[in-house]
Amino acid sequence: MGKHPKNYFPKKYFLIFLLPTLVAFAVSFVIPFLLGIYLSFTEFTTVTNGRWVGIQNYIYAFSEGRGFIDALLFTVRFTIVSTVTVNVIAFFLALALTRGKRGTNFFRTVFFMPNLIGGIVLGYIWQLIINGVLSYFGVDITYSAEYGFWGLIILTNWQLIGYMMVIYIAGINNIPDEIVEAAKIDGASPIGMLRYITIPTVMPSVTICLFLTITNSFKMFDQNLALTGGAPGRESSMLALDIYKTFYGRVGEEGVGQAKAVVFSVIVALIAFLQLRLTDRNKKDGKKK
Repeated sequence: MGKHPKNYFPKKYFLIFLLPTLVAFAVSFVIPFLLGIYLSFTEFTTVTNGRWVGIQNYIYAFSEGRGFIDALLFTVRFTIVSTVTVNVIAFFLALALTRGKRGTNFFRTVFFMPNLIGGIVLGYIWQLIINGVLSYFGVDITYSAEYGFWGLIILTNWQLIGYMMVIYIAGINNIPDEIVEAAKIDGASPIGMLRYITIPTVMPSVTICLFLTITNSFKMFDQNLALTGGAPGRESSMLALDIYKTFYGRVGEEGVGQAKAVVFSVIVALIAFLQLRLTDRNKKDGKKK
C-alpha cells in the first residue's frame, strides 16, 4: 500500500474542520452585522419590535442639528493631525534609539509603557493634568472644543508614540549593514542616508504604523469619553462617542444611532481596504526592486 505525500489532505474532511470556524464567525459577526443593517432601517426599542421606516433614520442622522456631520469632521481632523504627529515623532525617536548608545533599552521601555494603560484610565489621568494647567487661566478642558481637540492629540501621542516607535525600530534594525557601509563609503551624508536608504527600506513599517494610527484614531471612544465627554455640548464628540450618545442617550432614537453605526462601519471598512491595497502595492514594488 503506497504512502500518501506529506501534504496530502482529503478534500472531504476540509469542510468538516472548517465548519466550527464558519459557524462561530456567522454567529459572532455575520448575523449581528446583517441584523444591525436591518435595524438601521427601522424604529425600534428592542431587536424584536422593529418597525420599518426606510431611509428616514439616515436622513435624520445627516440632518442639521444632529451632530453627526460635526463629529465626522472632528474625527477626520483629529485623525489627520494625530497620524502625522505620532508617526513623525515615533520615527525620529526610533532613529535616535538605534544609534547603539547606552541606555537605549531603558528609554525604549519608558516610551512604550503608556501603551499598556487602558484608555479610560489614560483619559482621566490626562484630564487631571490638563485641567491642572488650565486652572491657572480660570478654565478647564470642557471650556472649548479646541481644548478638547488638542487634549486628545496630546493623549494619543503619549499613548501611541512608543508603540509605533518599536515597529520603526524593528524596520530600521532590518536594514542590511552592507547597504549602510556602502553608502558611507560613497560619502552619503546623514540626510542622504535618511532619504535614500532608511526611509525607502522601512516603508513596510511606515505602512503598518499608518494603518494602526489611522484605525485607532478613527475608532477612538474611551479616551474621548473620559477626557472631554464630548463637552462643551457635543462639539468635541468623535464618531464613536456621538453614536453612543445617540443610541443610549435619546429614547426613541435607537434606529438613528444604528444608522450612524452602519455608516461608521462602512467608513472604517473603506479605510482598512485602502490600507490593504497600499500594503499590497508596497509588497509588489519591493519585489520589483
